[in-house]
Amino acid sequence: MKLTRLLTNKLTSFWLLSLAAVAFIFLLVALVSFTQLTYKFQQQKVTELESMLIHHYEHENNKALSTWLPSILTAYNTVSLTLHAEGQILYQYGSDKLGAGMITYERQLLEAGNLNLVITLPQPFKMYSLSWYEFSILVIGLLSISGFVCFGHRWLSMQLQGIEDLAVRSKLILENEYDKALAERGDGRPRMINRALTHLLLELDDAEKHRARFDQFIRSNTFLDPQTGIGNRLFLKNRLDALSNDKGMMAPGVLFLLEMEDMDLLQQELGDDSIDELLHQTISDINQILDSQANSIFSRRSFNQFAIVVPQISLKDVEKLAARLLKVCLNQNVPETENSEDFFHIGAAYFKVGDTKEQLLDESERALRAAQFQGTSGWFMYDKGAVDEELAKGSVRWRSFLEYALVNRRLVIFSQPVVDSDMETHHLEVSSRIRDNKNNLVRATLYIPMAIKCGLTPQFERQVIETVLFDLLADPKDRNTRFSINLSLDTLMSRAFIRWLKTTLLEYRHLTPWLIFEINEDIVVHHKEELKSRLDMIKKMGASLCVDRVGQQVVSTQYIKECHFDLIKLHRSIVTQIHLRQENQLFVRSLIGGLYRTDVQVFAEGIESFEEWQTLKILGVSAGQGSLFSEPVEEI
Repeated sequence: MKLTRLLTNKLTSFWLLSLAAVAFIFLLVALVSFTQLTYKFQQQKVTELESMLIHHYEHENNKALSTWLPSILTAYNTVSLTLHAEGQILYQYGSDKLGAGMITYERQLLEAGNLNLVITLPQPFKMYSLSWYEFSILVIGLLSISGFVCFGHRWLSMQLQGIEDLAVRSKLILENEYDKALAERGDGRPRMINRALTHLLLELDDAEKHRARFDQFIRSNTFLDPQTGIGNRLFLKNRLDALSNDKGMMAPGVLFLLEMEDMDLLQQELGDDSIDELLHQTISDINQILDSQANSIFSRRSFNQFAIVVPQISLKDVEKLAARLLKVCLNQNVPETENSEDFFHIGAAYFKVGDTKEQLLDESERALRAAQFQGTSGWFMYDKGAVDEELAKGSVRWRSFLEYALVNRRLVIFSQPVVDSDMETHHLEVSSRIRDNKNNLVRATLYIPMAIKCGLTPQFERQVIETVLFDLLADPKDRNTRFSINLSLDTLMSRAFIRWLKTTLLEYRHLTPWLIFEINEDIVVHHKEELKSRLDMIKKMGASLCVDRVGQQVVSTQYIKECHFDLIKLHRSIVTQIHLRQENQLFVRSLIGGLYRTDVQVFAEGIESFEEWQTLKILGVSAGQGSLFSEPVEEI
């Protein structure tokens, strides 16, 4: 705090100068008083000597002065004395030659006899010297004064440091750094003000947590099933919309429909408690399986039907996943009834890029009906030859292909602009593809899952960062746009990558302000404690942090402030047809309201129509990206 520190220095300097001035004046007055007293005392001696001489002259004129006067003059330390009357010297003592530091008194004793006296004495204060006792008292007094001054300076500095602590907390509050201000309690003075600030900050922190819980409550009642806590039918619709565009599905995957046969009749026989226990146990076990499937979706379509969507999965893995899901269902404690062996049915529909949502739902329902016709609990997959040949490659072949791409730097960088409300480019989001030996581009949705499976994600993302730093930001003339780079969980958890990133950002610190690192919301929420120190390191190096796919899951947004993100990007499932969906608009309003008084900017991704963009701007979204503005463009 430069201003308050300057005030503190001025106050302490003024205090010290005041004490020094008082001490100086005190010593000066003491010296002057001492000098005046010695002069006055010497003058009294001269006056007494005059009285004795007048008395002698008037009453004992015949007696010689030498009988009594020399002893008195010696006691007075007299240098010289001359007594004359009518031009004749009556008595003379000492030498007439005066040295330095002498004072001479000339007095007329009697006017009648013209009796005059001239006496020379040393300076009165030179006649006195300090003894060791007096000197020790003086030294002790000076040391006591110095000690008092030091103690007073220390005390005043401590008191003013309390004001400094209050100023530091006030500055943090003005900068909206409420968490740091709350942690910076210090020893602020006056203490009542410090306690008041702490109380208000605690109240504000509690209010923000209440706001985050309220936002989560709004979204929970909008997108979650109240009985089971998983997504509802609207949640499923939004997520399927996010996985597709006007050309169909954007990535391959599978849709499972799980139905519990005659669950309404079972509920009438056994009651709500038994059915709730069965549902919660089944859902809990299924969620454990889906934890290993990135970006999977689990929702409830109806009273006894559930939907599971797993994107970017091969057909072979779908069969394994379906078998695991059925095994979990069969392990449930289903009450013994006539149809207990025919209770769980799973229908699966595998989709590839370009398939429509309506076609996908229709095929999954056909597969579910086929599973029900089998007569016992089981699963069935609708087979239309929708096997993605690229995903069907073996792991060994994929690893060889990906390692070849890394060694020969076959990574191709694409960028898509993020446009603000003035249609100016805020930054470019970087994505990548791989160019194979036939000069074809392998899309990211295809190679990234295999890179994760082979453990090569950190190497690919490292090449992306190197390309941005060494190629796109190399020329200062072209350095007018920031670039955002996506980081995966495997990359952030890699110690080798974090060490490399720290070294690189230190070496190219002049370029770090042009970098934005994006992290998936799901990753941040589930691994916040492990990632917080690494995200703080990136932040301290000067780069910005962005969390994307916000709204894909129903979670509290408190992590945005705790991890100090600069930007957030709304998931395309929230953005799609937002002008027609009041519940999505409510979510955006709630989110932006919760970020009030912060510097966090809200962006949107996946904007495809002018109506969506207009609605988002009205709601307070700062910028957006999507096909409405530009498709990804190859950079290098």
